[in-house]
Amino acid sequence: MTVGGLRSAFVSVPDMEKGKAFYTALLGHEPYFDEPFYVGYDVEGFELGLVVSPSGGTEAAWAVHDPDSALGAAVELGATVVEEPRDVGDGIIVATFADPFGNHVGVIRNPNFA
Repeated sequence: MTVGGLRSAFVSVPDMEKGKAFYTALLGHEPYFDEPFYVGYDVEGFELGLVVSPSGGTEAAWAVHDPDSALGAAVELGATVVEEPRDVGDGIIVATFADPFGNHVGVIRNPNFA
């Protein structure tokens, strides 16, 4: 799997409006992407993304050019698909796999970041 650097960290929040208020105040600026299902902040060239989930937690995502190929390569090495590649808006494609040790790892193609 050819990857760029770690690109994004996704933070689960049970209430998007409360999460957005907290992280906007903490970071000192508004998100670059703001939808009910996802809020994304540019933090010095990296992304902090908020997703709605009652369970909490975080997930790191690797920058990739081809999420389908990246996911396929991980599966060939023993990973299992958690979330198939999907467009979350603005041309951003995300997918998640579980490595053989149970860790969730994301891959992301985000045209908003160089």
